Amino acid sequence: MHRGVGLAAFDKEQLSQRFAELSSELSKTQVDHLQSQLTQFRTALSHFATTHRDSIRSDPAFRHAFQQMCSSIGVDPLAGPRKGGWWAEMLGMGDWQYELGVQIVDVCVSTRERNGGVIEMGELVRMVSKLRGVESGVVTEEDVIRSIKTLQPLGAGYEVLDVGGGKKMVRSVVKELDADQAVILAEAQVEGGWIVEAILENRRGWTRQRARAALENMLLRDGLCWLDSQDERYGRAYWVPSAMRWDE
Repeated sequence: MHRGVGLAAFDKEQLSQRFAELSSELSKTQVDHLQSQLTQFRTALSHFATTHRDSIRSDPAFRHAFQQMCSSIGVDPLAGPRKGGWWAEMLGMGDWQYELGVQIVDVCVSTRERNGGVIEMGELVRMVSKLRGVESGVVTEEDVIRSIKTLQPLGAGYEVLDVGGGKKMVRSVVKELDADQAVILAEAQVEGGWIVEAILENRRGWTRQRARAALENMLLRDGLCWLDSQDERYGRAYWVPSAMRWDE
């Protein structure tokens, strides 16, 4: 015989419904509280940025500290409702940032024929500073990295590459560097732009075949290095322009 739903089952259903309602209310309360905290946080950060705007714009050390503070709390200064993000919205640095970006493009394009579209970060900072007519230290590596981030929508391949050992390079062409090329760039920087197969064999444990193939690819396929076929010691040596220091 079919038995109806008992009182216990009915009470259990009501209890589950109440728990669901309570959970929904708690979730909404938590979201509202979080939204309130975010609003307060944005107001406080906006006040700080506005109060110290001149220092952030003119003092590289202060600008670095502000950038580090934003990074530590997960805030991207380039993100925001306006083009250029908070740098433009609160600091009035939008024009400055985009002007720096144009000068980065200028340096990258003008040196591309000799370095194949990959330039060492320190060299790029130095040449941009010279182009702007400012002293060393006024334009920082972080300034360049931020400006390169604004160039990404152009789809021209501008990207900051970490080649190890705390060293960075900037790529300005639409092509990927493989792992072997990154190693070669890092070792060439140590040697002032010069690299031979023996260095890769001794320091990295590569085979002669792997070292030669990687260097020949950089030479013939990618145009990232020059060949010296009359090296006095090794016979064949390679020069990587992006790892060399240029005085111009």
